[in-house]
Amino acid sequence: MTQVRQRTGHKKTFFYLEQLLIKHRANSKCTNIKAVSDGLDFFFDKKDDARKLVIFLENVIPCRYVPSERLISHDTHSNTYNYKYTYSVEIVPVCKGDIVCLPLALARSLGNINQLCICLRITKQVYLIDPTTLKTAEINANVYWRQPFKSIANCKQLTEYTVMNIELVGDTTSTPFGHHSDKHVLADVWVVKSSDLGNSDEEIHVKTHLGHLLSPGDTVMGFDLKNANVNEPNFEKMQEKDKGKIPDVILVRKVFGDKMARNRKRQWKLRRLNVEAVSEGSTANRDFNDFMEDLEEDPISRANVNIYKDSDKMANMMAIDTDDVDDEALPQITLMEMLDDLAIDDDEKEQSDEDESM
Repeated sequence: MTQVRQRTGHKKTFFYLEQLLIKHRANSKCTNIKAVSDGLDFFFDKKDDARKLVIFLENVIPCRYVPSERLISHDTHSNTYNYKYTYSVEIVPVCKGDIVCLPLALARSLGNINQLCICLRITKQVYLIDPTTLKTAEINANVYWRQPFKSIANCKQLTEYTVMNIELVGDTTSTPFGHHSDKHVLADVWVVKSSDLGNSDEEIHVKTHLGHLLSPGDTVMGFDLKNANVNEPNFEKMQEKDKGKIPDVILVRKVFGDKMARNRKRQWKLRRLNVEAVSEGSTANRDFNDFMEDLEEDPISRANVNIYKDSDKMANMMAIDTDDVDDEALPQITLMEMLDDLAIDDDEKEQSDEDESM
């Protein structure tokens, strides 16, 4: 058995992992997959098959594992033993869109990046960006477990803000140390909580990496650090040492339209694992919709995922006036990136059966 766990408030990394398993057929030898509260259990008939899954996980996501064995039975007459082997895999507890506070020593070793960073994506490494300088960093599993850190905020703890004004900042890539993102634009932004519009004229100044996306009037999700109660050792040390470097708000992502409207216009779908699920209510559905929105907004992440045409959605959209549904401002996945939803597994099985009969 292989137990895969990630202790976070969101399942984005697990949804990404699920797509990788399906694409590479890494779960083909599983006899059963069972969902638990913080992960998945994969069951196998052979120890080697479980070990192969662990090797696959190490190559696609930042994680570590601990093997164990338990004696099930012992035949004294034949002197044979029956063991149950278990691999416990732990994924780094950080998801795309999380805000993290790095240990000071780790931040300095990464080109003197700011301790407060945003997780851009999770692949084999954790990709971070400093929203105030555009510096980026990549952290692999070995580096993370030597100097671990946790998220101080995830996508479920963000507040909606409205952009009142924005000014782009000049070139910031001339600093001699560290790597900088060329896909983001640094900007000074003045925002107001959307809930306070009309009731308060207090504008909050924020330096953000979203200058290429934002315009006055846009809505954006951010974390209110000024009024938050953050219990994280690295952040508490940062507060004691240099509170002046802590911004009032960290902007994480732009809001592209209503979630229900985006889901209604989505003409693609993803395949899912056949999992023996636990009862999670509507939380898992909301998390999965968030993951699909991330794929639409991030071409780099979806390059590793098989995306399929949703024939039913496409047929329904053809019957609707396109002027009512097309919105160029919404991030979209093109037809060129979609695959036809064919029953490839069934075709391969039939072909193999024919070959064996011959």
